[in-house]
Amino acid sequence: MRIAIADDDSEIIEFLTRIVEGQGHVAVGYSDGTALTSALLRDTFDLVILDWNMPGKTGIQILEWMQDAVDDCPPVIMMTSRTAKQDISDALNAGADDYVTKPEDPDVIAARINAVLRRNSGSSAMEPSVEYGDYKLDRIEQKVHHDGKEIALTAKEFELTDLMFRNRDRTLSRRYIMETVWRTNAHLTTRTLDMHVSRVRSKLSLSPENGFRIFTVFGYGYRLETLGNGK
Repeated sequence: MRIAIADDDSEIIEFLTRIVEGQGHVAVGYSDGTALTSALLRDTFDLVILDWNMPGKTGIQILEWMQDAVDDCPPVIMMTSRTAKQDISDALNAGADDYVTKPEDPDVIAARINAVLRRNSGSSAMEPSVEYGDYKLDRIEQKVHHDGKEIALTAKEFELTDLMFRNRDRTLSRRYIMETVWRTNAHLTTRTLDMHVSRVRSKLSLSPENGFRIFTVFGYGYRLETLGNGK
């Protein structure tokens, strides 16, 4: 999972980054609200951990802005030193999924992060076997079957397939796909990603008659769309 951390205190960002990465996720830090809102428009995140008092835009302003400006709005954990009940109420009413008061134990923060991710990932996200229309994914064996026939995929092709089906009808940025499937984007060319997407599209025969298609969002990334008999 890819998690944005927004806080004007660099030590807090480092503290939360260690927790996030310790859970096997990717952390991206932002020191002000304006930088975060710009990132949310051009990139994909599974969760945002948001401070209340930041330069540029406050946490509450960002929450309210996200509801109108961000498609497929990620869940938000408001993490702040403000403890008043009215503040908690305001944050939750503005769209926050959880509210954590600083300081908090790292194990509690990790548990809160994972709880929010579970609630928002869908019931099939961690199942060993799952079906989407006529496609069946076996996550233990890393195999895909279509109409009962096995489709030969490489490990990365399977991970890309699983990622896109889990996030069907959600636009995923190139950076998000690279960091989720390849765990990095440092030395990965866009040609590598495009080639893998093309192979998955071809091998799985992702087309309207089979219920799904991969749609290219130019300048941003890809989206697996559900069509007709897809589920």
